[in-house]
Amino acid sequence: MKYNRLLSAGIVVSLLCVSSCPTPYTNAQATSYASPAPTKGRAYYEERGDIVWEVPTHRKLIALTFDDGPDESNTPAILDLLKEYDAKATFFVVGSRVEKLPHLVKREREEGHEVGNHTFLHSSFQYISRNKALSELDQGQASIVQATGAGTHLFRPPGGSYTDSLVKLSKEKGLKIILWSWHQDTLDWRKPGVQRIANRVLRNARNGDIVLMHDYVHQSIQTVEALKIILPELKKRGFTFVTVSELLSNREKPDGLIEVNK
Repeated sequence: MKYNRLLSAGIVVSLLCVSSCPTPYTNAQATSYASPAPTKGRAYYEERGDIVWEVPTHRKLIALTFDDGPDESNTPAILDLLKEYDAKATFFVVGSRVEKLPHLVKREREEGHEVGNHTFLHSSFQYISRNKALSELDQGQASIVQATGAGTHLFRPPGGSYTDSLVKLSKEKGLKIILWSWHQDTLDWRKPGVQRIANRVLRNARNGDIVLMHDYVHQSIQTVEALKIILPELKKRGFTFVTVSELLSNREKPDGLIEVNK
């Protein structure tokens, strides 16, 4: 009986631990899309121009963005497709990968695309010290400068995680935080299937959208194959594919926008 009581108590403790203790992360991409943990809501940052999710415009413009690259096979394939459809895009690159494949980031710039900072090691900004965050930004920027000769003014935190302190730090470094339209997260890193990725974009396409995709997904070419469907269809609908900065330059100021971050 005493043994049974001890065994039952052990099972209860184990169940409580499973339900309350966080599971350690083992896969960088699997952890990169945790819910953002802001101290204020989206409207607060959006009204001030601190963070961009999408851009209000009546023009048929859309910004395709690719995270986590460069990748030695997917990135060139994506660049070839973009060239075929006269499309421009923005690549949010990881500095440690840039150092290994600098020629691809240089090619991105040379072909008229935009390069953004996506940190050096793809570290989560949900639980990070200021010094570590600063290191991630600075090393990410340095890798871009080394590869292309110039830095960037765009920054996308891994997983879209942001806080007041990160917003302030980004401003100090001259970086604009760029996220994505909530209806345009393709979840391609989960490898959901080519048609699902394409459908997500095509069914929700609106003027001023910022679309989230990845040019690095481990052992997957689904994003490349989905682009073969997305690019011709959106072009047929009259959309122009632009960089994030080009999209921002076409912003139509909505009522109530507070101009505090120029």
